[in-house]
Amino acid sequence: MPKTRIYQNSQFTLHETLKLSDDAFGHIVRVLRLVEGENIALFNGTEAAQYTAKLIEVKKKHACVEILSQTLIDNESPVNIHLGQGISRGDRMDFTLQKSVELGVNKITPLFTERCGVKLSAERLAKKHEQWQKIVISACEQSGRCIVPEVAQPMQLQAWLAQETKALKLNLHPKAQHSIMTLPLLTSEKEKRVRLLIGSEGGLNDDEINQANQANFQDVLLGPRVLRTETAALTAITALQCRFGDLA
Repeated sequence: MPKTRIYQNSQFTLHETLKLSDDAFGHIVRVLRLVEGENIALFNGTEAAQYTAKLIEVKKKHACVEILSQTLIDNESPVNIHLGQGISRGDRMDFTLQKSVELGVNKITPLFTERCGVKLSAERLAKKHEQWQKIVISACEQSGRCIVPEVAQPMQLQAWLAQETKALKLNLHPKAQHSIMTLPLLTSEKEKRVRLLIGSEGGLNDDEINQANQANFQDVLLGPRVLRTETAALTAITALQCRFGDLA
């Protein structure tokens, strides 16, 4: 199995010759310095498979590969987790996205909350969203996942709470009466869907917590200590995977 795994948004056909995307070329040739004859693994983010490919043509500005074989990959969690994450400052948001993907989250919606403290112009927000999706792709390359989670367009918390869903809705709250590990088991594949709400730095205010409760979000507790936003998200996802998913 090739050690180098690269995402490319293409359809792969066995034995076809394919030109690498600019991003894939830059990483494989300019960063890793791979040469003709070496093998890499490719995945396209939409199917549970990766493809072994051989570099057959490496030029200064492009490279081509031959698709040699397909390997089916079954490492997606049985529980589908949609993370609604309050946008945090600095590199905390990047860290949360990266690690949540490693833990198996399926979709992430960045949320503007009262205390998020992040103000971005439309242009900067578009660039930030593109950066977040690239972080998610890189996390898939590293962790062996083939299905790339979507980073949805950032939105206001109220709009996200109003979306229709049949998923189990959870909100972390330090004064909740029940923990994630005491939630009733989700028995069927159709039921194994969770919406997890995490506030930004400073958490959600009382009004936002009330809005979440009115939208049928259950308050749940992680433990007796107050966690930072990035710690809370990752700990909650881990607990959900232990309770409903594939972490032993």
